[in-house]
Amino acid sequence: MLDVRRLRLLRELARRGTIAAVADALAFSPSAVSQQLGVLEREAGLPLLERTGRRVRLTPAAQHLVRHADAVLERLEQAEADLAEARSGLAGALRIGSFPTATRAVVPAALVALERRHPGLEPMVSETDPAAVAHALRAGDLDVALVHEYDFVPAPQEPGITAEPLYGEAMYLAAPRDPGAPSGTAAPVAPSEAAADQRAVLRGHADAPWVIATPGTLCHAMTVRACQAAGFTPRIRHHVDEFATVLALVAAGQGVAVVPQLGVLGPTDPAVALTRLRMERRTRLAFRSGAAAHPAVAAFGAALRAALPPELATGDAAT
Repeated sequence: MLDVRRLRLLRELARRGTIAAVADALAFSPSAVSQQLGVLEREAGLPLLERTGRRVRLTPAAQHLVRHADAVLERLEQAEADLAEARSGLAGALRIGSFPTATRAVVPAALVALERRHPGLEPMVSETDPAAVAHALRAGDLDVALVHEYDFVPAPQEPGITAEPLYGEAMYLAAPRDPGAPSGTAAPVAPSEAAADQRAVLRGHADAPWVIATPGTLCHAMTVRACQAAGFTPRIRHHVDEFATVLALVAAGQGVAVVPQLGVLGPTDPAVALTRLRMERRTRLAFRSGAAAHPAVAAFGAALRAALPPELATGDAAT
């Protein structure tokens, strides 16, 4: 009989690529991971790993077994959801991943509603870059997470992970305001006009310094690809992830930036001009496949939807 814990290790090796990465993610030693995978090979009766020096590669049999592991682990999530549903009242920890703008603008109100309705549940929020969420969910470090994608950076299909749409946001170019222009936030451009003008708007700042998120993040890739689609590569002066700080740098004349709607909610510095772009950022709620019916995951999703600011598009509009 194949051991499900060892199947999980094999699946993580398929996703992460090295035994060291699996050991680091799951708090094992590399030798323990290798030993358990060796036991799994004996259970399977077939070679699962091809070793070349320090690297390993999954055999075709192992790749096939990983697909079965995904199905088995999904059914286990469904079983846990059924058991949780049978208990009276929600209790225990709910580990939540979120990115900074959602943590500030959406999550607190959702946590208040969740605590009011389910006082025995203990939500625990960790800010997690969306690019790292799938690994954290599969490893069991998170139970549910908010993730986002952009028009120029679509989210990949992650095996073992399901994501439901939450909301969509407009995107804006933030630039220092011309001293002769009227103060206040620039009126959003109508979608049809934005579609025609986006490249021209971005190209108009091709020679300006840019404030962009740190390399390796989706926000960084989004800005670089949007500028490249407009015909230039941005000249990056500052790498900053927090949008309030980005806008402060723009107001100080340090560059221009692309920011999402949640990053500009509330009063805007009169030294910053905002121009609506055609792009959109879409946020989804992600969890392990099979956990959609888990009452804690479902309760958090319902609380999030109820807490969304009215300015955000919800439901199918976010897809």
